[in-house]
Order: sequence, then C-alpha cells, then structure tokens
Amino acid sequence: MTEATPRSPGTPCWVSLMVHGLDATQEFYNALFDWEFVPGPQQLGPYVRALLGGKEVAGIGQLPPDRHLRIAWTPYLATDDADETAERIRGCGGTVAVGPLDAGEAGRMALCSDPLGAVFGIWEAEEHHGTVIAGPPGTPVWNELLTYETSATGKFYRSVFGYEVEPVVSADHDYATLHVAGAPVASLHGVGDALPRDRGPHWMTYFEVADTDAAAALVLALGGRVLRPPRDGTAGRLALVADPEGAVFTLVRSGER
Repeated sequence: MTEATPRSPGTPCWVSLMVHGLDATQEFYNALFDWEFVPGPQQLGPYVRALLGGKEVAGIGQLPPDRHLRIAWTPYLATDDADETAERIRGCGGTVAVGPLDAGEAGRMALCSDPLGAVFGIWEAEEHHGTVIAGPPGTPVWNELLTYETSATGKFYRSVFGYEVEPVVSADHDYATLHVAGAPVASLHGVGDALPRDRGPHWMTYFEVADTDAAAALVLALGGRVLRPPRDGTAGRLALVADPEGAVFTLVRSGER
C-alpha cells in the first residue's frame, strides 16, 4: 500500500469523473468499491470526493445538463506550476480546454489534451495532494494511455513532463513505460486501428479489486457493462467494464496478491 505525499511532476495523483447523474453514480461506485462521499471543490459545479476507509481516492463531478461530453475517468498529473505546464502543453501541440484555475484552497488545475486528443488533467497541489492510498481493493492503481503509436506520443509527454520513456522491445506490441526518477508511473500502449472509433486515443484507469470475476458480475448487476470479460494478463486478472453512464475502466486483481 502507498499513501499520498507531495508528488513529483508528471506522477499521476488523482482520477476524476464528470457525469450527468451524480447521485446515481455515487450509488454505483458505493456498491462496487464501497466508496463513501464528501463534498469537494465546487468551482466547476457539484463535486464530491470518494473515500475508502476515510481516505480520499477519487473525485466525481456533475456536468451541466446542456454539456454533452464523453463520460470518462480522467487522470490528473502532478505539476509544481500549473500555468507553466499549461503553456508547455500548448507549445508542444496539445490543448488546454479548461483553466488553469484555482480549486478553492485545494490547488490549481487545468484540463488538457495531447496532440491526438487524449484528455488528462494537471494538478498543482496546495492543501489537496490527491489520492491518499493505492493498493487496496477500490483504489486506482495504474493509468495507461491507449493511442495509435507510442513514439511521437511519448515525445510529447517527455517534453511536457520530463518523463523517461522506456520502450518495451517486442515484435508484437507497441508499448512504453513512463518513469519519474527511475520509477514507473504510467504506460503508453499503441494499438493502431484497434482504437475504438467512438473514443480515439484515451487514458484508461485501472482499479484494484479483490476478485475480478465477482466485480465484473457486480458491474452487470448494477446496470453497467462488461466490454471484455475477465482474463489473465501480465498485470494480473483483468476485465474491461463501463459504468451506467458509459465511463470505461479496467478492473484488476494484481498478480502479486
């Protein structure tokens, strides 16, 4: 288990979801992950922080009724200066869609996308450093960018955040790991034309579960969908699922447990 401390720039530090039905979404994730909820910053509208065992693990906000954006879990990457990082994103061909703006006393944020359209956030922490624990069931444990290919995409993220990009040499897979100070923090997966046409390049959040098969069945029972049934992979036992509003995420029971 890891607990939150101030993160080095580029390290994923938070995941957030914007939905239309905030109450129904809270009920879904409470039943799936045993999350409880407390109010969070309200600068962009109603927003709650999810707690697991009293410790913050994620955030969920409510979209205005007239905003029809893709419903997706979004990782936030740590920065020491949100304004400077936002300028670097623009200079490297990315887009800053929202912000930078203050989220009360919690910190300063911006919502951005890379040159191919994959959405992510940046977070300059003040009082709120992000996800407090990672490892136990119900916590986000990994973030992976699904994109067309990793070479050019890796250059963008290295230029913005200073990552060390470590390609995985394979004739069958286009895969790279992003490192901060020598430690792996996220990954890039180039899948070419296999990307879903309705989503394009996108970040994927992995949530730890105690039993992947049982959690996938529970997603179905709660009104969600199983997009890829449970299977064994190098990271453990995985299932690709979507919540009732369509936010896609991966359930994983890590192999070491």
